[in-house]
Amino acid sequence: MRPRRPPRVLYLSFYFPPSRASGVYRARATANHLVARGWDVTVFAAPPRFLQEVAGSADDALLDTVDPRIRVERPRLSTFRWERDIRRFSRFRRTMPVLAARLYDAGQRIFPEHYSSWGLDAVGRALRLHARRRFDVVLATGNPFSAFAAAWLFHRLTGVPYVVDYRDSWTLDLFAERPAYPPDHPAWTWERRVLGDAAAAVFVNEALRGWHAERYPDVADRMLVVPNGWDPDLLTEADPVPTTPALRFSYVGTVTAAQPVETMVEAFRIARGHPELADAELHIHGHLGFSRGAEGILRRRLGLDADPSAPAVDPGLRYRGPVAKTDVSRAYAESDVLVFLAGGARYVTSGKIFEYMATGRPIVSVHAPGIAAAEVLRGYPLWCNPDSLDPERIARSMMAAGKLARARDPELRAAARRHAEAYTRHTVLEPLEATLRTLVGRRRSTRGAGAPR
Repeated sequence: MRPRRPPRVLYLSFYFPPSRASGVYRARATANHLVARGWDVTVFAAPPRFLQEVAGSADDALLDTVDPRIRVERPRLSTFRWERDIRRFSRFRRTMPVLAARLYDAGQRIFPEHYSSWGLDAVGRALRLHARRRFDVVLATGNPFSAFAAAWLFHRLTGVPYVVDYRDSWTLDLFAERPAYPPDHPAWTWERRVLGDAAAAVFVNEALRGWHAERYPDVADRMLVVPNGWDPDLLTEADPVPTTPALRFSYVGTVTAAQPVETMVEAFRIARGHPELADAELHIHGHLGFSRGAEGILRRRLGLDADPSAPAVDPGLRYRGPVAKTDVSRAYAESDVLVFLAGGARYVTSGKIFEYMATGRPIVSVHAPGIAAAEVLRGYPLWCNPDSLDPERIARSMMAAGKLARARDPELRAAARRHAEAYTRHTVLEPLEATLRTLVGRRRSTRGAGAPR
């Protein structure tokens, strides 16, 4: 009797290493987890030129953390929307620019996203691979949501079931907490279509699941929550490394325009007015923004000089620059207190908070009250929560965190790490893997499949 072949999954994940987009760690971990659990994994990801020349954001060190058994394909993407160098225009676009623009706009009316060409090429590639060796299931993560549309179209053409993973929201503006599009926008039609045929829909927190369940009640019983988590393979145990008698507060992660940056800086300035924190430092480890042009704006918001070599306005503020994900343990080891800076409110969790908890260090919240991340932090014994964006209250929380850091209570730290253990990637991804495996089992039982094809 021939052995049953491993289940085969097509993972549509535009932002995959070496991308450094905020969702890339969930994608990397998902693909690695599935391979470790015996899956045959093929990933469709962004083309290198887009990451290097358009997004301008890549971390080549992340490629080394992708399991070598994973096959990575990179479908083509039209850069019409982003191309500014006329020498790179096609002959058609150079000779008939108005008609070329109209044709591009017409395509946008069919599927309203600039990544739709990637989705179409992904379907073509998937069909060719499927003809040679069948896929059992498709997993698509958004954004971009062309991945969702590609999964839907591939399903329509082949019958292969698909699961959509909302690591971001398509039709909800997470930060404004209102619909992202007017009622007649085609995104709503597409989302209804995609969710209607999906075998399951995954969300990163209960608030997001509930918002979508309310709008698509017929799909609610197929919706589940798979939170973000932290990656033990990228985070070695960060025992304190005393570098200075002064307490070091740290933010580790990309700084974005949606975060209350000025509030954090003002709260730290107030906290430094207290004698116990007079010589404290606030270190920023990470990129300033995800795209070109964002750094200058964020430097000004942080109170940093436009010249990277110049000192900060606040002498306690230090911008340490980007830190490779593979080197992040060093940044944590040099930190006494971690500052959880996050934008948005109830629909935002932020993947960074899971990693923060895994270090077992005091955490100070700098975000709006009611953020979804608070559900994750509840029960973490070293959480200092001002429950407010008032700088004075945040400053008091910083002082409380400083006292906890100086106390270095081993029992509290051990309890903090136990809390974080529930959020390792392996643990949080198990329900998703089980869902995919169930779908494959159903499909094989109805088709009588099992032998290699």
